[in-house]
Amino acid sequence: MPDWVVLVAMPFVAAALGYVTKRIAIEMMFRPIEFVGLKGTFLGWQGVVPRNAERMIRIAADLLTSKLVDAREVVAGIDGDRLADELETALLVDIDRIAREIMARHHPALWEALPALAQDVIVKQVQAGAPDAVRRMVAEIRDNIDHLLDIKELAVATLRRNPVLMVRLVKDISRPEMAFIARSGIWFGFGLGLVQTLVWAFTELPIVLPLFGMCIGWFTDWLAIKLVFFPRERTRVLGIVPFQGIFQRRRDEVAQKYGEIVAREVMTVPNIMDAVLNSPRADRLAALVRRVVWETVDARAGLARPVIGDRRMRDIKQAAADQAMRTLPGTVQVAEDYLTEALDVGNTIARKMNDLSRVEYEELLRPAFRQDEWKLIAVGAIIGFLVGELQVHLLVG
Repeated sequence: MPDWVVLVAMPFVAAALGYVTKRIAIEMMFRPIEFVGLKGTFLGWQGVVPRNAERMIRIAADLLTSKLVDAREVVAGIDGDRLADELETALLVDIDRIAREIMARHHPALWEALPALAQDVIVKQVQAGAPDAVRRMVAEIRDNIDHLLDIKELAVATLRRNPVLMVRLVKDISRPEMAFIARSGIWFGFGLGLVQTLVWAFTELPIVLPLFGMCIGWFTDWLAIKLVFFPRERTRVLGIVPFQGIFQRRRDEVAQKYGEIVAREVMTVPNIMDAVLNSPRADRLAALVRRVVWETVDARAGLARPVIGDRRMRDIKQAAADQAMRTLPGTVQVAEDYLTEALDVGNTIARKMNDLSRVEYEELLRPAFRQDEWKLIAVGAIIGFLVGELQVHLLVG
C-alpha cells in the first residue's frame, strides 16, 4: 500500500495540474502576438486570437454592420443647431482666415483697394452664413450617409491597423470566462484526482499516473471551454440547480462592455472622419461640401458678384470648398465630445444586442476558441501526461 501522504497529496496535485493547464491554455489564447518559432513550420506558436485575427475581424465586422450598428440610426442623433453652436468659434476663425486668403489670391487688386472696414464687412457677411451651412451639411449627411460611410470597411480597417485591438477586445469581454476556466481546473482536477488516488492505491501501476494526468489535462480543458458557452438556455441540473453557460448568463454585462470598447476604439469620431475622407467614397463628401459651400457663397455674395465677375466667383467658390475640405477634420475635432455623445454608439450596440439570438450573441467570443480549440486541449493533455510521468519517477525512484 503506498504511503498515505502520497495518497492525500494526489488529488491536490491533480487540482494544481488542472489549474496550471488552464492558465497555460488562456495564455496561449492571446500570446504571443507575433509567431515565435521556425517560420513555415509547425515548430512555434502564435496566440490563437492574433493568429485568427483576420477571420475574427471579418466576423466582428459582419456582426456590427448587419445586427448592431446602422449608419442612419447613428447620425440621426446629431442636432444641426447644437453642432453649429459647438463649432461657432472655430468656424468664425477659419472663415476669417480662408475668406481673406482667397480674396487676396483671386482678386488681389480689388481686395487691396478695399479699406479694412469694407474687408471686415465682407468677411462677416460670409461668417453669418456659417450656422446655416452647418445645419444644411448635417441634413445632407443624414440623407446621404449610406453613400458616404461604409461602417464595415471602417471596422475592418481599424482592426487591421491595430492587431492588438482585436486581442484586447476579446480579452476584455471574456475576463470572467477566462477566470472561470482557470478556477474550474482546480475543482475538476481535484475530482479526477480522487479517482486517480483510488486506482493508484489498488493497482500501483506506473501507467496510472501519466494516463490520469493526460485525462485531467484533456477533460478539464474540454469541459471548461464547453461550460463557457453551454447550455445556451437557462436550465436546471437535476431539476433543482439553475445553470447556464457563463458567457450566455453575462449577456447584459458583455453587451455594455462590448459597446463601450467599440465606441472608444473603433467607431470613434476621428476614425469615422478618416473613413469618410480617405475611402473610395471620399469624392462624394467632397461633392456634398462643394455644393453647400457654393450655395452659401452665392447667398452671401450679393453686390460683390457684378464686381468680381462670374469666372472669378467660380474660382473663389471652388477654392473655398477645397479649403473647407482641408480644414474639416480639425474643425470637427473641436466638437468631438458632443459628436461622441450624439452618435451614442456604445448604448446603441448594447441595446441592439438584446435582439440577437443566442447563437448570434455567442459569435462575439466563440470564434476565438472554435478553430484551434483542439490544440489548447491537446497541450493540456500533453502537460498532464508529463506531470504524471514526473510523479511516477518521484514515487518509484
